[in-house]
Amino acid sequence: MASFARTVPKLSFRPLIAVSLAAAGAYAYNENNGPTPTPKPKNSGKLLASSTLLATNVREASADIKPFEEYQKIYNDIAEKLREEDDRDDGSYGPVLVRLAWHCSGTYDQNDPSQNKGGSYAGTMRFQEEQNDPENAGLKVAQDFLEPFKTKYSNLSYGDLWTLGGVCAIQELSGPKIKWRPGRKDLGLDAVPPYHRLPDASQETGEYVRSVFNGRLGFTDQEMVCLIGVGHALGRCHVDASGYDGPWTFSPTMVTNDFFKLLLDEDWKIRDWDGKKQYTDSSTKSLMMLPTDMVLKKDSKFRKYVELYAKDEEKCMSDFADVFSRLLERGIKFPNSTKPMVFKTLEEQGL
Repeated sequence: MASFARTVPKLSFRPLIAVSLAAAGAYAYNENNGPTPTPKPKNSGKLLASSTLLATNVREASADIKPFEEYQKIYNDIAEKLREEDDRDDGSYGPVLVRLAWHCSGTYDQNDPSQNKGGSYAGTMRFQEEQNDPENAGLKVAQDFLEPFKTKYSNLSYGDLWTLGGVCAIQELSGPKIKWRPGRKDLGLDAVPPYHRLPDASQETGEYVRSVFNGRLGFTDQEMVCLIGVGHALGRCHVDASGYDGPWTFSPTMVTNDFFKLLLDEDWKIRDWDGKKQYTDSSTKSLMMLPTDMVLKKDSKFRKYVELYAKDEEKCMSDFADVFSRLLERGIKFPNSTKPMVFKTLEEQGL
């Protein structure tokens, strides 16, 4: 495993929220639009078709949900366990909970009208068939971490539990407020999505990245850059899981915009080792970037957003809050009666 060039202090799980109150207040939840207004693109017809697919290729969420206070209680239970159990990489299970929420949501394909359309709705990663997807290697530890809460709150679906776990982890690791809604339902083995829906980190073209994030998930260039960059600010890769090795940033248990800064500022070289092709920083040789990460720097349409988020952390966090919330809801239609919930952190509750 790669070692840090500097010591990462053991973090308290009562961190301050990195986004200012002004940014949180300015954040607006919008189901159909991206985080910032942009001029009408030349391929607006294609985007309109994608928007139509996202709105129609969905499963209906249940309206039979608990009061907000019940979900805040579940959030608190998860957050307290995150605080108490620090035997994971860099002292936190938070990053792997975010990855679980991401991966159970990122299998959605807007072009697939079948029962195998994927997304967080069905909770199908509880089946060995989906766990065995190579891109999900190492996520069983996150499922096991959250399993006691499924036992305690038996009416909570796996899809709701795993996405709420990701929301909790982001907020407790100094990230922005993530709006979240319950109502997912556990489905059977016949709803498991096919392999190769999740991003393949070895790919090196913008065309491939867009085929996943726009072609299947319906996100814009700016939204994909935001999702990838903030997501990769957390955690590290493991050789025994993904075949890659090391952290992206010096603070892998804090939600920051450091990924974007490092991607631009460091001189990245192909690592000389026996593992998969990845990049290492020339100055410390302790950080890593994946081939798909480097695409964000080399592709001019992506790079402008990397530069934007490297300069403006407040906007980065506000945009991430919006797009991550929508990632968790891909392929789901919630009833009008189910309003987005925003949870207080343990710090905010004085716990």
